[in-house]
Amino acid sequence: MTDTMAAISYQERIQALRRTKIEHTREKLRRRGTLDIDDHGWVPWDEPIPFTPMPNHPDGKAYGIRAIGEHFRAWLQVHPVYIHPHSALAGAWVQVGIPGVGGWPEEARADHLQPIFEKYNVLMPGIGGMNHIGPDMQIGLDLGWGGLLAKLRRYHKLNQPTDPAFYEGEEAFVEGVQVWIGQHAHDARQLAAQTADPQIRENLLQIAQMNEWLVEGPPRTFREACQFLAWFQSVDRMWAAGGGLGQIDELLRPFYEADVAAGRLCDEEAVWCLASLFFNDTHYSQIGGPATDGHDLTCPVSFMVLEAMHQLHIPINMALRVHDDLDPSLLHQAVTNLFADGTGVSYACAKGLDEGFARNGYPIQLARMRAKVGCNWTALPGVEYCLQDVTRQCLVAPFQHAFNDVIRHEQSSGEAPTMDRLWTRYLHHLAVGVDALKRGKDWHMEHHSRYTAEIVLNLFMHGTVERGLDVAEGGVDIYNLTVDGLGTATVADSFAAIEQRIVHESRMSWQELAEQLENDWENAEDIRLMMKSIARFGTGGSRADYWALRISEAYSDLVRSTPTPNGFRLLPGLFSHGTVNHFGAKLSATPNGRRSGDPISHNANPDPGFLPGGGGAPTAKSTAVAMVQPRWGNTTPLQLDLDSSLAHTIGGIDSVIALIKAHNELGGTLINLNVISKEQLLEAHEDPEAHPDLVVRVTGYSAYFRSLSKEYRQQVVNRILAESA
Repeated sequence: MTDTMAAISYQERIQALRRTKIEHTREKLRRRGTLDIDDHGWVPWDEPIPFTPMPNHPDGKAYGIRAIGEHFRAWLQVHPVYIHPHSALAGAWVQVGIPGVGGWPEEARADHLQPIFEKYNVLMPGIGGMNHIGPDMQIGLDLGWGGLLAKLRRYHKLNQPTDPAFYEGEEAFVEGVQVWIGQHAHDARQLAAQTADPQIRENLLQIAQMNEWLVEGPPRTFREACQFLAWFQSVDRMWAAGGGLGQIDELLRPFYEADVAAGRLCDEEAVWCLASLFFNDTHYSQIGGPATDGHDLTCPVSFMVLEAMHQLHIPINMALRVHDDLDPSLLHQAVTNLFADGTGVSYACAKGLDEGFARNGYPIQLARMRAKVGCNWTALPGVEYCLQDVTRQCLVAPFQHAFNDVIRHEQSSGEAPTMDRLWTRYLHHLAVGVDALKRGKDWHMEHHSRYTAEIVLNLFMHGTVERGLDVAEGGVDIYNLTVDGLGTATVADSFAAIEQRIVHESRMSWQELAEQLENDWENAEDIRLMMKSIARFGTGGSRADYWALRISEAYSDLVRSTPTPNGFRLLPGLFSHGTVNHFGAKLSATPNGRRSGDPISHNANPDPGFLPGGGGAPTAKSTAVAMVQPRWGNTTPLQLDLDSSLAHTIGGIDSVIALIKAHNELGGTLINLNVISKEQLLEAHEDPEAHPDLVVRVTGYSAYFRSLSKEYRQQVVNRILAESA
């Protein structure tokens, strides 16, 4: 780095990126209102993009991998060039999707399953889900874009397929990427020639030189490796908002070590490169964790990732993989940053994840290779098609149908309802919903590659290019499709409330409860509070805890015990994302005191306020969530939101570290954690602009608090108020 560059420190460059990110977010919100999803790195763009779709279907869209590749190439040839003068890297993306492609035509819709999905409040059956698999970025770092294109052409010639659509589509896509990179290199040189500031000019020239090489060549340095990952992030987001990178510290470690040994990289510059990568987008990555033989993967890059996150302080989706032999200083630094910044990494628990995945018959060494590359989920990089985080099954709707069944049975036969009959009917309805999801997964697998191939991720998988097959049609060897149930506490507390207030205490009859639910507790607040005030799920040793475990075990057995009709294995988890409002809006009142239309419970967490007095709630919640883990390698996250003042009084950093370690030891799978000032959060909820840079972990993803809708913000507020009560 030249002497002139030293005039602008790396920290100052990172702060310039942070200010730009805040401005971009302000403009995005002006255009779109609110953003209740991952904080994506797209940049607002005003100028029209001259692109004309080329449909191959009467509905005006193009389907199939060849058409997708041709559209992608054409799109990248006209896509805007973006270069931030203070970033180490070039490039950004301006919107999700490519005009004229994406989705399925009307004739491919699973209309035969829709009535069942509607009956059981399945809002995300997973059919048509994109991108939720884990790439092996080492493939790209080894080959570069030129090497990927050469690999495609080599196997195209070797296999001589009857239908060359796979190779022609993939080749067209890579050619488009190369054109796009080359345009950035060209424009960076032009900008450098027009720039008076010598420091910025030097940076632009380095960007130009770096990307001139990366058009064809594989990355040679730490900065070039970060730039390659940034190009991947951009095109991955364009194509249906993909979002996973993998074990980022291990991917970048060899480049870091080589550069340091050669004297061409200092740690401050490495942090700047990482911050520039995170500014480009918020792809999911992880640091730390066990290697295949169990040794810890922590390295200097792991700490630099934390430092880049801390300095940049924008939404970043990073996980720290916790295991018994994790470097304690890395965990301590992560939690220290959490207390300083209010949020930070999530904590992926290796014990529950690895042992659970191994129960499926895989060696533990393979299980350790799984990386957290999504909001709540992990995947084997490059070898597993898992379709994670796109299927939500409401556990509450089957309960409501079961309750109505036993009420109707009493009315028609005069036979009094029982808890056994209620449970039997619940299992029946739950099984019908699970069966529909399994048939939906088969429908997805039969149609997906025909219409919306995984054109970006195919390049970073093992077997796809070699076989000329999309990842969803046999391109890889391992298929573990996943489903996530939600509303555990709502159902468990409802079972327990009926059992205690009606069966044991005879406070009211089943029919009287049915009337209260039908009337949404109208003029019956005392009765509603009576049903709500039982010992709820999470209190420890309660009947609600018993029912929660029974529900989790039953659901897991229904999902896991039999494959889909076409033979695909499903892995169960309990996760809701932030959709508890959307699911609750379609549900009537429930026996746990919930009103009609109110949100249902989050993930498999106890409901806010579950523990009278609030003392010990984080530990009790951790124990409860660990107890109901399905334990098959899919996650059931623990969500903790601590008031910063309370977090210090209960032991501060050391107590949070102990809690993380304990949850891992109990077999938990993931911890999403905020330590935020309650007063600041309430101020930001009342006026989102009061704290425009407040970042929270909403669930498995991070976002600016002000970017969330009022309903999503309320979830975070409710959780922190309950924890601090």
